[in-house]
Amino acid sequence: MNTAADNVDETLAIVFPGQGSQSTGMLSELAESESSIKETFTQASDVLGYDLWQLAQHGPEEELNRTDKTQPAMLAAGVAVWRAWQHAGGAAPGVMAGHSLGEYTALVCAGAMKFTDAVSLVEERGRCMQSAVPAGVGAMAAILGLDDATVTDVCERAAEGEVVSPVNFNSPGQVVIAGNTDAVQRAMGLAKAAGAKRALPLAVSVPSHCSLMQPAAQQFSERLAQTDISTPSIAVMQNVDAHLHNQPDVIRENLEKQLYCPVQWVASVQNLGAHGVTRIVEAGPGKVLAGLCKRIDKSIANAAVYDPASLAAALGN
Repeated sequence: MNTAADNVDETLAIVFPGQGSQSTGMLSELAESESSIKETFTQASDVLGYDLWQLAQHGPEEELNRTDKTQPAMLAAGVAVWRAWQHAGGAAPGVMAGHSLGEYTALVCAGAMKFTDAVSLVEERGRCMQSAVPAGVGAMAAILGLDDATVTDVCERAAEGEVVSPVNFNSPGQVVIAGNTDAVQRAMGLAKAAGAKRALPLAVSVPSHCSLMQPAAQQFSERLAQTDISTPSIAVMQNVDAHLHNQPDVIRENLEKQLYCPVQWVASVQNLGAHGVTRIVEAGPGKVLAGLCKRIDKSIANAAVYDPASLAAALGN
């Protein structure tokens, strides 16, 4: 837990969204009142060699949704909102977390990684992920209305020698699966037969967090090893085991595992509560995590910060 800062709220957690929360025009209203938004994107643009703010505002959308472009864009968006929160006098949290890619944002904001280092790192992460599985070979789908054990059983029965597994435990009754395209389609059919309310294919080209990503993890580990990671000033709860970590070597190892291991978001939010968190603020475009957190633990208050009104409302709580 962070004890160094003057304005620390040990009962507050700040969390950061990952891929899927991006959209053209994101953070445009907040950028009008908070200079840190464009300044953060400019810093990222200098690293990337192209205008990331222009892409985030005007697209084209299919370009923004390319994994190697989405990841730096979402990292910059989360860091920008965190800086706006700080500038507006928001409290430092006792703990941070992020969903998948959002974990990198949390590590930057917690002081474990330089923002500019992280920008180039997540761009490379996106490249490694895209090159590991050719387009069309992998798929992801959201299964709604089944418990975790049933989804796991469905995936085991659907595999038939291919890969399909639960990869995002997002909230009770919402599990994302990933793997080979045909196996995912078989699992969707079996899930519906088992009573799933819905089985929705996701518009992604990379089957994240399943074993098909192990080659990407091996490739990415070389770049990860070259990136400076220091002890965070705010403890970060990591996706792979839903535990707080502050040792750089452990953080680095978990970031590599995260590529091919499930995101334990339900356990993460439950463990935030166990560590005394009573309020969660999502920093970044949209409010996906705020919705998930509400379904996971109704006793934890939550808010999402993505525009001037939501910033003011979160500061007022």
